[in-house]
Amino acid sequence: MVRKSTSLLFDTDSEILLGTFGRWKCRGSGVGSDGWVDGLWEVKAYELRNKTKAELTKQLEEAKQELASLRVQKIAGAAASKLTKITDVRKDIARINTVITQTQREQLKIFYATKKYAPLDLRAKKTRALRRALNKHESRLITEKAQKKLIHFPQRKFALKA
Repeated sequence: MVRKSTSLLFDTDSEILLGTFGRWKCRGSGVGSDGWVDGLWEVKAYELRNKTKAELTKQLEEAKQELASLRVQKIAGAAASKLTKITDVRKDIARINTVITQTQREQLKIFYATKKYAPLDLRAKKTRALRRALNKHESRLITEKAQKKLIHFPQRKFALKA
């Protein structure tokens, strides 16, 4: 029996946190007519990217609580079907953490785009030789001595008869 709360679903038989966060694709077999499968849903990364950081942290905490309850059930000797869901919840937590770090890095790249220097981890990796190579501006520069030489000793022009 499943009872619906405002933002959460609880399985009254085992009190597992199910969570209703947007449209989650259900995983596993035994999908009911309402789309629920034992209360566990797969988190999609493209749906997570539309959420704010507060929503993501809330969702992360709830996924961690769900993982903790599954681990307690594992110790208590729960069914094997519940134990296989631990890996799915761990992957969901990793997916949420990945989206959080990706969005943070995107925001930092935007912030440091106008600055003279950026943190090392935000710079392009490239190769050591390419990182040390001269940029276009530096390669076009001419030393003062070379400029004087060009001015005082220009390229000679020869008139050849054909």
